[in-house]
Amino acid sequence: MTDAQVLAADGRVLDVRISGPVDGTPFVFHHGTPGAKPVVRALERAAHAHSLRLVTYSRPGYGDSTRHEHRRVVDAVDDTAAILDHLGAHRCLIGGWSGGGPHAIACAARLEQAVGTLVVAGVAPYDAEGLDWLDGMGQENVEEFGAAANGAHELRSYLDVVAPHLRDAEIEDIIEQLSTLLPPVDRTALTGEYAEDLVAHVREAVRTGVDGWIDDDLALIADWGFALQEVSTPLMLWQGTDDLMVPIAHGEWFAAHLPDAKVHLESNQGHLSIAIGALDRMLEELVEASA
Repeated sequence: MTDAQVLAADGRVLDVRISGPVDGTPFVFHHGTPGAKPVVRALERAAHAHSLRLVTYSRPGYGDSTRHEHRRVVDAVDDTAAILDHLGAHRCLIGGWSGGGPHAIACAARLEQAVGTLVVAGVAPYDAEGLDWLDGMGQENVEEFGAAANGAHELRSYLDVVAPHLRDAEIEDIIEQLSTLLPPVDRTALTGEYAEDLVAHVREAVRTGVDGWIDDDLALIADWGFALQEVSTPLMLWQGTDDLMVPIAHGEWFAAHLPDAKVHLESNQGHLSIAIGALDRMLEELVEASA
């Protein structure tokens, strides 16, 4: 595993982590919200087992990545391209979980090097026609995105209260903080190594403040900057029926509006459990579809 500081096209720094075979196809994975480059070790093992070079980075404003205020979801395309240029890669696979899902879809639509994309429990567009975006979300999400809808100042006030409880959090603290967002299947999944990795991920996400979190939320509820109809490469979407962070209705909406996508709506899976329980199936399908 190596860490790298990669310059974006405008001179910002992107904090990147790379692991796996040097000659493997890069698999660039976009973390959730809030999030940062530390990765779930089970994902790392699964990627390596499929001969993939796993690449993660902290989105602008998280960890040691320079903030990009007023960024849009589509801006992840240029940042991902800069990372691929650093690697000298001419093709790649893309992944994204939760708030990283839209950023992965942006790459599926606009990134020249992308030959296949995996989206796990990805959030749908805020203005999606026919979708009640907040319906089915736990109370913490309703409050957070309600603040986001009222602008950056109110959102910062909200997150400035939440973040200090996460900077030195243990898994019990995170479970308490996310109490309305965790169905039983997700609580059961949060043990052992997976719990340790989630703790590291969350701590790094808020270590330097809440700028990245603010910019993520605002980007997610704004226009993403591209059209779903631009997606032309293989796209796989996985969503759990019991998800309280990104409800199943988001996955169903994607299924209706991305007719060429391979959509898996998994029964009795939540937001966290689905991200750990089917990794081999997900990556096997992704690699085969993009061969």
